[in-house]
Amino acid sequence: MPTDSRRLQGPENTTSYLLYVPSNKSYREFIKDIITKDKKRKDGRKLNEQRRIYMKTGVVSQAKGSAYIEQNNTKVICSVFDPREIPRKSDYSVNGELYCEFRFAPFSCMKWRGHQADSYEKECSLILRRALEPAVCRHEFPNFQVDVYALVLENDGSALAAAITCAGLALADASVPMYDLVVATSVGIHGDMKFLDPTVEEESLCNMLPPDGKSRNHGIITAAFSPAHQQMSEFAQSGAMDIDCVTSSIQLLTETCESVYPLSQQCLLKSVTKMLKKKQKETQLNLSSDRIAL
Repeated sequence: MPTDSRRLQGPENTTSYLLYVPSNKSYREFIKDIITKDKKRKDGRKLNEQRRIYMKTGVVSQAKGSAYIEQNNTKVICSVFDPREIPRKSDYSVNGELYCEFRFAPFSCMKWRGHQADSYEKECSLILRRALEPAVCRHEFPNFQVDVYALVLENDGSALAAAITCAGLALADASVPMYDLVVATSVGIHGDMKFLDPTVEEESLCNMLPPDGKSRNHGIITAAFSPAHQQMSEFAQSGAMDIDCVTSSIQLLTETCESVYPLSQQCLLKSVTKMLKKKQKETQLNLSSDRIAL
């Protein structure tokens, strides 16, 4: 695979330090490290409890709209730029398009990531586009496309769900016409346990097949939801699980998205109120300067 010659390359023959970390823990010891005796996680949350969320808009001055979201140690920043003509397209497009790019920062994960997008990042970019398209009024900008860039600054699980919520806020901050805001959340399934808003360790556990027990369900589900229309815009699943498990997980994801939705609305309302107050002050200053000149 060709290397990126535009950046300084490290030594070719290197060994990851993770190979020297002792990993002789058994399955039961691994479970005990994640879940305590009172069925709580490391951070004190219950299995069906989500992490605290911090949101902010207008964090990138060069972009038309931007947003930042923080879920404990998961930090994502998203930028949206002005509509531009669709490149390399000869025929007329009635509906506009969304170009979405999901990337991990090289320092965001335990394992150092390269500058070129891998297959997982390309898959997440496709999921991000499919989650946002139903909420955007694409007929308002025909033959144009809007660029959406999501960058994961630190990954501690549920990065894709955080990026979808952050991108919905960034689109609204960029004044892109939308039917509704989009919020998303994830749930990890391992046997009979369901981890809402899982961390990286919990995601690695949910990707494993349970060695014992009657239930063989395992995997991760990420769902994007538009609460105002009660419509699920995207549903991404990895792993294997039965129909009853998926049905109950959808109900849990829907309830969680409805609880996150007011936070996005409040964050957007604060940014709009702040902008209106700033414009009002500028107008008053201009009026006072005109009176002085007269």
